[in-house]
Amino acid sequence: MDGAGSLTRSFLRSLRPQADLKAAAIGAVVLLREWMQDRREQQRVAAKQKIKAKAVVEREPPPRLVALVERYMPRRVGISMTVLLLIGSGGLGIVKGGHLQDFITAVSDARNAMANSAGFRITSVVINGRKQLTQDEILAIGGVSGRSSLLFLDADNVRDKLKANPWIADATVLKLYPGQLMIEITERKAFALWQEAGRLSVIADDGALLEPYVSRRFLSLPLVVGKGADTQARDFLALLARYPQVNSVTKAAIYVGERRWNLRLKDGLDIRLPEQDVGNALAALSKLDKDDRLFSKDIVAIDMRLPDRLVVQLSDDAAKAREDLFKDKKKKKAGDAA
Repeated sequence: MDGAGSLTRSFLRSLRPQADLKAAAIGAVVLLREWMQDRREQQRVAAKQKIKAKAVVEREPPPRLVALVERYMPRRVGISMTVLLLIGSGGLGIVKGGHLQDFITAVSDARNAMANSAGFRITSVVINGRKQLTQDEILAIGGVSGRSSLLFLDADNVRDKLKANPWIADATVLKLYPGQLMIEITERKAFALWQEAGRLSVIADDGALLEPYVSRRFLSLPLVVGKGADTQARDFLALLARYPQVNSVTKAAIYVGERRWNLRLKDGLDIRLPEQDVGNALAALSKLDKDDRLFSKDIVAIDMRLPDRLVVQLSDDAAKAREDLFKDKKKKKAGDAA
């Protein structure tokens, strides 16, 4: 037994160094593989750092102003500025291209369409005080159309547009929700026809130019002629109306040199009135025609500019007849003397 046991222990002791050598070899291989992996990882990290460092070196440092902006500028400001730049460019293109009014109209129409859909459509219009202008003309002047909504209608703007029209002296615009528009206007009255530089216009009593004369409905209005006659006509025509004997035969009142008036009668007789005391001159004319039928005589002009006399210009036929009459009287007188 002891011999056999000793033999066995001797055999096992002979195998142990071989097992330790194999284990050592395996451990060495594992350590080598781990070292090589660590080495490759270090090389890979070093390569990345080298590339990054190279990129940083190649980039030029930004200017100081740019660096400050990048440092202190709030986030998303760049995006906001880009959007504003695009909007500004689009707006500039609209203005330069002459499409601004079209753009404004399109936006206004879209806004009014939404308001009309919400129940703010103008369904009733009441206009008081109109005589010369029609309802459609008043709405067109005020900029109110079938697309307008009561919600977005600017009453002050409509009023300003109405008052800018020469026929309308004053206007009031009221919005009665949800769909009624009320307009009250005060119209100017056609007062006279004014002729200046060959143009004939209808004017109000304050001299406001209402419209070019194109309608026969104004044919019965008095006619004033000359520069400045539009603003002076009211006072002079009021004075002339106090003398119906003269006023009824007057065709036109002519303002001369912006200081005095002449009258042109319907039969072509010209009357030159003085610069002062016009009322007295008109009273004298009225009395002369009433007493002596002055306006029916064969004369072409009456000059009243001199305060102490009245100068009458005869027509050519009347002057010739008067000359012949004097000749006959002279011959008769010579014959009687012989």
